[in-house]
Amino acid sequence: MSTAEFESVDVLEAEMTTPAPSMVTELEARNVSVWFGPRKVLEGVNMSFPKHSVTALIGPSGCGKSTFIRTLNRLHELIPGAALAGEILYEGKDIYSRDVDPVHIRLAIGMVFQKPNPFPSMTIRGNVLSGLKLSGMKRSNHDDIVEETLTAAGLWTEVKDRLDRAGGELSGGQQQRLVIARALAVQPHVLLMDEPCSALDPASTLKIEETIRQLSKEVTIVIVTHNMQQAVRVADNTAFFLAAENEPGRVIEQGSTTEIFGNPKDERTLDYVNGRFG
Repeated sequence: MSTAEFESVDVLEAEMTTPAPSMVTELEARNVSVWFGPRKVLEGVNMSFPKHSVTALIGPSGCGKSTFIRTLNRLHELIPGAALAGEILYEGKDIYSRDVDPVHIRLAIGMVFQKPNPFPSMTIRGNVLSGLKLSGMKRSNHDDIVEETLTAAGLWTEVKDRLDRAGGELSGGQQQRLVIARALAVQPHVLLMDEPCSALDPASTLKIEETIRQLSKEVTIVIVTHNMQQAVRVADNTAFFLAAENEPGRVIEQGSTTEIFGNPKDERTLDYVNGRFG
């Protein structure tokens, strides 16, 4: 993002309109380091995520943001050769402990990926309820679940008259909101979002951002984004990741979004948010 574009971001307005996040920690990373085989890609990340807040992870490509977000619900361990040191605490317990069921963790800590991935031939209604069926979770009143989750995802009014149509018929932005509704159906406490708007047009992006703001009243959200203006618009807190050449990624600076963008303490953060590199 250019300096001119950054200057157009009204940080003061964001500060006035963003509600203060809860100070109760829902999720916490303690000294987390990550490897792919012998290559260390992330080192010594310490970060806490307040309950019912939005935290943005920013930084250039290749600095470990997406890798880190996948450690938060044990998706990282599904990659062959992957390894992790440190702790990820959810409600005070390390999610990587041997007595913790990873399926339970991935229900409590949901994930929305960069590209929308609904089941294209399954109906809109079927997509919403698919997470329940795949997980074996028993919830009654399926009609209510479909309406509640699609409403929370900002999609109900657009699809309520065609719930039996295929999910693949929806636009890209609608498909992404359908995926969010599917994730919400299993009642997660945390929702991880890895660049959820990168493949979307500006209008769809704004709808997803509004959905994020509304969801954060009930769900803790962690979002990876390369869009600096998006981070300012939706996030209560921001963490800046950076990797030097041939070195693992690290968190350079973290804090409230208004501080990171308005008065960063590290010169590298200042350079990045002003579009001087990355």
